[in-house]
Amino acid sequence: MSNSSSISQFLLLAFADRRELQLLHFWLFLGIYLAALLGNGLIITTIAWDHHLHTPMYFFLLNLSLLDLGCISTTLPKAMANSLWDTRAISYSACAAQLFFFVFFISADYFLLTIMCYDRYVAICRPLHYGTLLGSRACVHMAAAAWASGFLSALLHTASTFSLPLCQGNALGQFFCEIPQILTLSCSHTGYLREIGLVVFSLFLGFGCFVFMVVSYVQIFRAVLRIPSQQGRHKAFSTCLPHLAVVSLFISTGIFAYLKPPSISSPSLDLVLAVQYSVVPPALNPLIYSMRNQQLKDALRKVISSLFKSERFKASFQK
Repeated sequence: MSNSSSISQFLLLAFADRRELQLLHFWLFLGIYLAALLGNGLIITTIAWDHHLHTPMYFFLLNLSLLDLGCISTTLPKAMANSLWDTRAISYSACAAQLFFFVFFISADYFLLTIMCYDRYVAICRPLHYGTLLGSRACVHMAAAAWASGFLSALLHTASTFSLPLCQGNALGQFFCEIPQILTLSCSHTGYLREIGLVVFSLFLGFGCFVFMVVSYVQIFRAVLRIPSQQGRHKAFSTCLPHLAVVSLFISTGIFAYLKPPSISSPSLDLVLAVQYSVVPPALNPLIYSMRNQQLKDALRKVISSLFKSERFKASFQK
């Protein structure tokens, strides 16, 4: 038996036992990680470079891409390193840092998606007040509130979780440090209930955001269906559907992972679900937004074209 003061490292759940499968997972996740870096990096660069995209919707999208990069960079590099070097170990301090940043980016991501829903609601249901309600200062304040809320949530959860005495070993049933897995190692009933209380409060807050998004989209779709022209409806849907797809992917995978019946729970299923809500959304979000948004696609083409032209110019200059 041991307590938290004597634990110097945790053991993460391995993706596979066979060496060939470990290397396969490494190359698979490396491809996903590079695709996420490229996709989100292109969106950030495009929005920052094209002044036509300096609007509230794209400002929030830039922040979302930054959070997605942070989220996938918190979990995947360590998982890839463990698969490559055939190890499961993560130090106590690294585990605390990983949990903090994961909760930080996930929470801020969710709050930002709620703000982006409000942006679409005002743009479609109250267009005459859009400039007043979503001015540059208001957008900065709302984005800062999402980041600050994520930071506060991560600070509270990390401090509460790692203040628990741990006496159930050091093996975690997940490929990254996650609150439920660390709670299973706790031997303090009081501390366990305190962290559970924080989790329940966070769930109620998240449920409130979810209700707000559902009500907003009901109003949005009612307003869109009243638009007389087909072109106007198509334009409205093209700005709403990517956000709705991202929200649906983010929420559905997270809810199923945490609220699934215990009878169907298994280490392999938990591993797959964790990949779906921590890895897949940050990698797919750039693709979802660029597929449905013509203005963003045009700006991306301009950026890529200018990059190729600059490379050709450098090559010709060197010759």
